[in-house]
Parts: sequence; C-alpha cells; structure tokens
Amino acid sequence: MENKSHALAAGTFLLLLLALLVALAVWLTRDTRQLRVFELTSADPVTGLQPQASVRFKGVAVGKVTHIGLDPQAGGQVLIRIAIDEQAPITRSTFATLGFQGVTGLAFVQLDDSGESKVMIDYNQQPLPRIPLRPGLIAKLSDRGSSILLQLEETTRRVNLLLAPANQQSLLTALASLDQAAASIKQLSAEASQLLPQLAQQASTTLNTVKDSSLRVGASADEARQSARAFRTVTERMNAKDGTLDQLAVGAATLVATGQRLNSTTLPRVNRVAEDASRSARQLNRTADMVSDNPQSLLFGTAPITPGPGEPGFSASPGKP
Repeated sequence: MENKSHALAAGTFLLLLLALLVALAVWLTRDTRQLRVFELTSADPVTGLQPQASVRFKGVAVGKVTHIGLDPQAGGQVLIRIAIDEQAPITRSTFATLGFQGVTGLAFVQLDDSGESKVMIDYNQQPLPRIPLRPGLIAKLSDRGSSILLQLEETTRRVNLLLAPANQQSLLTALASLDQAAASIKQLSAEASQLLPQLAQQASTTLNTVKDSSLRVGASADEARQSARAFRTVTERMNAKDGTLDQLAVGAATLVATGQRLNSTTLPRVNRVAEDASRSARQLNRTADMVSDNPQSLLFGTAPITPGPGEPGFSASPGKP
C-alpha cells in the first residue's frame, strides 16, 4: 500500500508540474498587442494558407490569420479573417496578396499600400472592414500558364520546322558561307596588319604637313590681325573730329555753295553778255550786207527808203517816177 501511495503522489506531482509548465509557456507566448480584425475575400484559391499564418506589412510581421472559410455574402469566394496590430498603417489604398515561404509552400498574407490614399480605415465599423486580396505571383502564373504553354508549343513547332531535313542543307550552306567569311576576315586582318605601318608613316607625314600649315596659317592670321589694326587706325583717323571725312564734308559744302553762287550770279551775267554779243554780231552782219549791196553808201550815205504802197512817191514800176 505504501508503494502505491508513493506512486500516486509522484504521478500527481508530475501532472501538476506539467500543468504549471504549460501555463507558463502559454503565459510567456501570449500576445498582449491590441489587434484589429479585418476581412479578406478572394475568388482565387488560397492553397497553403493556414490559420495562425503570419500577416506582414511590407515584410514586417504585424498580425496573424484567425479564420479561413467560405464567404456567406458571395458564393464561391473565400473569406479570410486577420488580426492586425493597431500600430500598422492600414489605409483605404492598402491591399493584400499571398506570399510563400521558401520551399515549404506555406503561405502568408502580405499587406502593401499603393499610396493613393492617406485615410485610415475605421476598424470599429460593422460589418468588419474588408481589404481587397489581389492575385499573387503564383495566381498570375496560373492564369497565364495556358498562354505560356501555347507560346512554348508554337516556338517548338518553329524550331522543328527550322531543323527539318529540307532546311538542313540551307543551314549547312549558311555555315559554309560563314566559314568563308571568317577566312576572308582573317586574310583582311593579315593584310591590314601589313599596311598599318605604312598608314602610320603616312599619317605621321600628314600630321607634320598639317602642323606646318597650321604654323603658316597662324602667321597669316597675325598679318591679318596687323592689317585689321592698321585699317581700324585709318578708319578711326578718318572718323575723328576735323579728320578726313569732316574735311571732305566741308569741301563738299563749299563746292555746293560755289555752284549755287555761280548759278545765281555769274551765269546770268554770262548769258546777258552772250546775248549782247549775239545782238552786236547780227547788227554787224546786217551792216556788212548793206555795204555789200550798196558800197557807195560809204561815200554818199544810206539811200532813202523806197516808198511803199500808199505812200507818196510810190511807183508800181521800179525805176520810173
């Protein structure tokens, strides 16, 4: 009986110790954070996501998954309830995706924010606020898997067509042409290596010629600058006060004044003298004509003028009274 009582006491002590250890572990691992509850809905499968899975905001753990089930409000969609630390900045532009951990295939909820809104979500509202769950990388690959397979199949078909027996001869011909082109390039490289020293020597000669030409051009440029300075000096002297241009202007003004005086005074006098000379010449001509017609007038004077019709002494027959 004593052995049984000792065994019962030892078993009871072990059970109490085990209960204390479990209670201590629960107390040490308890979550004392203030958590906010949100809901996620998705029409895509959430394979790999389990309750108590981690919830991360930009890679930082901020909560956990508390429930996974079907959405009673939308048939065929998955409802996920998550608890998030109240310090996490959940705004109206926050969205969720599913991430996967390494090779284990276990999923977690990844939260991110597009930055379009700064308004915080009120987590005290009823029903619970919902965060949109967008397709992750695996879902996008699954959606595009069929198109990727079709493209891969088309690529394989084209490769098979390219490697068909009918095209193999063309490929061999192209390879032979490439071999010939490589040989030609090799020969050209050898010829170029022989010509390079000559080209270098010619280039050196050309550079020396260019250098000499540059020196000559520099000397010509110096002479041109000197000519320009001399021309500028002459121009400044011509444009200076009482310079050549001013003297030419004064001479031109004097010439204009002399011309005006000549036109207004001298020329009218010359015209009058010319008219008097012309009048005297006409009178002299008439006198010479009269002397030529009647030379005796120089001795007896001028004969009387013959009376005209109607005047006393007029006769219609010349020479008769």
